Amino acid sequence: MGNVTLEHITKRYDDVTAVDDMNLDIRDGEFVTFVGPSGCGKSTTMETIAGLTKPTEGTINISGRDVTDLPPKDRGISMVFQNIALFPHMDVFDNISFGLRLRDYDDEEIQRRVDHAAEVVQLEDMQDRMPEEMSGGQRQRVAIARAIVRNPDVFLMDEPLANLDAKLRVHMRTELQRLHKELDTTIIYVTHDQAEAMTMSDRIAVIDSGQLQQIDPPLVCYNEPANKFVAGFIGSPSMNFVDGEVTADGFESEHISVEFDPATAGVSVGSQVTLGIRPEDVYEVGKVSTVEDPTAEIDARTDVLEPMGNEVFIYLLLSEDAEASMDSTQSDDQLLMSTDPDTTLGENDTINVVLDRSKVHLFDAISGEAIAHGLADPTDASTAETGVSSSD
Repeated sequence: MGNVTLEHITKRYDDVTAVDDMNLDIRDGEFVTFVGPSGCGKSTTMETIAGLTKPTEGTINISGRDVTDLPPKDRGISMVFQNIALFPHMDVFDNISFGLRLRDYDDEEIQRRVDHAAEVVQLEDMQDRMPEEMSGGQRQRVAIARAIVRNPDVFLMDEPLANLDAKLRVHMRTELQRLHKELDTTIIYVTHDQAEAMTMSDRIAVIDSGQLQQIDPPLVCYNEPANKFVAGFIGSPSMNFVDGEVTADGFESEHISVEFDPATAGVSVGSQVTLGIRPEDVYEVGKVSTVEDPTAEIDARTDVLEPMGNEVFIYLLLSEDAEASMDSTQSDDQLLMSTDPDTTLGENDTINVVLDRSKVHLFDAISGEAIAHGLADPTDASTAETGVSSSD
């Protein structure tokens, strides 16, 4: 068993609370990623699980044992760090086997475990190489193999790919997924890279200011964020946010109106809310046929275009006096739209856009908590009540 349970874990450093009442239940064999901005407490949470730091409050259970006061070596875990930290004077075999020799394993068992670990990470023919003769990805595999030989209940990986170049990171993401399937063990992974979190994880634990914001499968965090922070953090580029008010007809701001039935959405008329919409759910009116449930048209002017190969990001200004900013997705008079790479739009073009109402999110303007994910067209509700369609 490799299940990990955190119960009310808090870690304070003088007047700074790095982890605040963290409760987590990670199942055996699960790949869970801690993700959040720098300084959010994800690495500190990892360190408390590893035993590198002792929590101020709370208990940690690994494989059904209370390990809160146990040293790292007795917790049944192995760690892989951002800093690979191989011994430069030792070859691959000696680096992988070092921990086993410290624990007085016999030579036959050491050879068996090293051979198995080297095979798992595809280093069978490199056991006599020195670290300086290897690429960054190969050295990272040695570090992972060094963790594998201990046969741990839980792998802890703290940003192990951060020092690799972009292409190698993508390759190593695939390798780690393959490793997880082959070993069928629990992996807890720390990263600030959303692509790593989204592609590798069974569940993502989103952390901010030491507090757990949401723990769910990647697509649930993406499509049904628990609050505005998760909505803005998960997804690149970030979700658009527009502040406004709920009226009897729906959402209203200076530049954007979205009709819906407030009662159906579970929000009161007069409430201050924040509307959220992802760039891929903003459409040019000429392509409105692809929209499941379009809102009223929004007048806009194109500002900056960013071709990405498979798509183009277009920054839109919603008023004549709007000023582009580095934080454009957070301004009420700006939107970010994603469109096809063959778009004919250029800078300073005047266009009309719509939002896909079924993909609109509403958040409480004060608490940031999610109110609704997807809004129904009010005409559909009235049709359902009367049993009459517009074509009758």
